[in-house]
Amino acid sequence: MKAVILCAGFATRLYPLTENFPKPLLPVAGQPVLHYLIEQIKDLPGLEEVHIVTNAKFFGHFEDWRRAWSDQNRSGLMAVYLHNSGATENENRSGALADLQFVLKNLGSPEKILVSAGDNIYRFSFETLWDRFREGGDHYVVALPEKDPLKLKKTGVLELGEDNRVLDLHEKPESPASEWFCPPLYFFQPSAWGLLDGFLNVEKRMDAPGHFISFLCKKEPVYAFKPTGFRIDIGSLEDYWKAEERIGSRADF
Repeated sequence: MKAVILCAGFATRLYPLTENFPKPLLPVAGQPVLHYLIEQIKDLPGLEEVHIVTNAKFFGHFEDWRRAWSDQNRSGLMAVYLHNSGATENENRSGALADLQFVLKNLGSPEKILVSAGDNIYRFSFETLWDRFREGGDHYVVALPEKDPLKLKKTGVLELGEDNRVLDLHEKPESPASEWFCPPLYFFQPSAWGLLDGFLNVEKRMDAPGHFISFLCKKEPVYAFKPTGFRIDIGSLEDYWKAEERIGSRADF
């Protein structure tokens, strides 16, 4: 089994910090943002490879990071591979879904995959969800609570049915359908590979992954998992400094 981590953006909202440095490698409490996700998934049973897609501008930064991480984890079972999307600036980037499709085509035969953005720090365990995903045949997303309607209007909001089946995912809705939002963390069965190709051929929505979840849940069962915990999104300079303060103080441990 494999994981794909999306790190090919240019993070213009974090300039000047990210003008010449990738957001997923910015340090938070002494560790790159990406480090927290890698540490969470590296020991998941059956996960043998992680594939990180980045862009041409920051590819060298990720090579340096991978070399350092590999030197520290020589006994680990998980291998890390890099993919270069070829984008040189924000104006010619393909978008997150196109980046995912690019990696999947490089990998070949469809199989179960974990997909995540590389700029989120998840403060909850993956183990229960991972076991459920491995043993079953359904796709999964994560549902986290949010009561602030202004924040819900700026994210992907889940519409849930019986047994937490996903009926729809609404990207940045004017009228949120629930108080459950979906962070960019997805657990896809092999059938999602072909469905992603079909979605991109028709919809041409190359960026926000939530649009694909909205499409997928109408084709096949997608279920929401509600963990105990939260996530930290490094979406702006303010978010970044808050993450540094929160994790640096170990307030969530």
